[in-house]
Amino acid sequence: MGSNRREFLKIAGTAIAVGVEGNVLNGGAAGAGPGAGVKVPQDEMPKGMTFLTFRKKGEYSLGVKTDKGILDVRAASRMFKKEVPTTIDDVIRGGDRELTALVRTALDSDKAKRLFLDESRIEFGPCVTNPEKILVLGFNYRKHAIETNTPIPTSPVLFTKCNNALNGHNGVIKLPTHVATQFDYEAELVVVMGKTAYRVSEADALSYVFGYCTGNDFSARDLQSKTSQFLLGKTSDGFAPVGPYLVTADQIPDPNALKLECYVNGELRQSSNTSDMIFKVKTIISYASQHFTLKPGDIFFTGTPEGVIGGMPKEKQVWLKAGDKLTTVIEKLGELKFALV
Repeated sequence: MGSNRREFLKIAGTAIAVGVEGNVLNGGAAGAGPGAGVKVPQDEMPKGMTFLTFRKKGEYSLGVKTDKGILDVRAASRMFKKEVPTTIDDVIRGGDRELTALVRTALDSDKAKRLFLDESRIEFGPCVTNPEKILVLGFNYRKHAIETNTPIPTSPVLFTKCNNALNGHNGVIKLPTHVATQFDYEAELVVVMGKTAYRVSEADALSYVFGYCTGNDFSARDLQSKTSQFLLGKTSDGFAPVGPYLVTADQIPDPNALKLECYVNGELRQSSNTSDMIFKVKTIISYASQHFTLKPGDIFFTGTPEGVIGGMPKEKQVWLKAGDKLTTVIEKLGELKFALV
């Protein structure tokens, strides 16, 4: 591992580790989150939280990252007899509903030790599990458009993935080699909506965001280019890994100032910053909302920077294959890993 990556992961890990302890409980460095002793309105989006989804007894369950480990929210709800959201979709669509208070109670309780799980021993799910819409931006980084010889778009290029493509941290993508051979990575910032949005302004757009996560718009380039529509090359099973964490929006004051990287088998392939986006996050949300209603839980893959295999000269294109391991890292949002089989 190179020194640049070590430093990057150190910064990202520090930001993630702050989680609930640094923001919700102690008010955060800049007052992010409600702070200890302040009651969060029932329907308000949580603040200062780092969420994740994990699989337990065959179903997805809600976890909150803390300095003590991953809080099993469903188990905490039972122990302290508090009705709170116990899935990430319930939080996104229904609001806090005493979840912040429950996390504080569990952290302060001597009897709650067993409620905190070792992150290395849990099975992650997608950090968002049931979006109505998975929206994806094409050619939204200036240098990526240039490397693919694509004219700089004058309006956002939108396409979709389907829910079958969702995948999680430490997940596996079974390559559909019976129909494709040209498999490629795309490191991307993912935006998760928290409020219903229709015809919102750019000035207000970010206030509709629940949070942000790391994603990879995995692609089969030969299927993508087979027709004028991208869908076929984008939505095979598992082609949309997201996670490991969903970080609440208040902790990311500027989503267009984040470093992002992608590694294949430990080799750095992409290294850029979300500042290179042609259409910023607020513009993407506002633009889409002029055409259709965005719902809580909808997600945007906001485009990928330069460095993809598809942007290389043909003689240098070595497509991904079974056995490859990929890592996507975004500053403040964590490290997403998955493998190909």
